[in-house]
Order: sequence, then structure tokens, then C-alpha cells
Amino acid sequence: MTMADDEYVYDEATGEWISAADVKHADSEPNSVEVRDSVGNLLADGDQVTLIKDLTVKGAGQTLKRGTLIKSIRLTGDAQEIDCKFDGIKGLVLRAEFVRKR
Repeated sequence: MTMADDEYVYDEATGEWISAADVKHADSEPNSVEVRDSVGNLLADGDQVTLIKDLTVKGAGQTLKRGTLIKSIRLTGDAQEIDCKFDGIKGLVLRAEFVRKR
């Protein structure tokens, strides 16, 4: 079945009728969330970031100091959270507003 440009499809997420051409365009792009650091730089998996303020880590009894380098981050799918590894802290998730891309 091919869709002509004059055909419309009901989008259940938005509750609106959209053209079939727009549906094809939306399907070709992956659903990715843009994650930006404190100054607006776009973050990606594997980036290195630096903390911009001291952060107390709940459950670990540690404070990560400003300027601490975090290597190899992973995006979580949330626009405000990044997953990262740090010595002695398991499952560390940081808010993007507290880091700056290096």
C-alpha cells in the first residue's frame, strides 16, 4: 500500500490528522532526545563532562567536587539525566544542568 501526499493519517499521540508525507518523514528519523549541558552544548554517548558545582551523592556518603571529570557518559533517554561511572559509586545518574561538556 502506498500513501499519496493528499492522504491523511490520524495521529493518536497528538490527536490530530497529519499528512501521510509527514508520517513517512517522522518514521525515517529515530526518536531521540536532545540532552544539553549547563551551557547548551549537545551531549552524546561517550562524551566527557566536568561538574560545575559540588554534588552530594545520596547513599554513597561522598561529595563530588566541582571540576571533577566524568568520562564516558551514557544518555538515558531523559532530556535531563545522564548515566555515568565513577570510582566507588555504582549506578551514578547526574542531572545535565550540573555538567559541562569537555
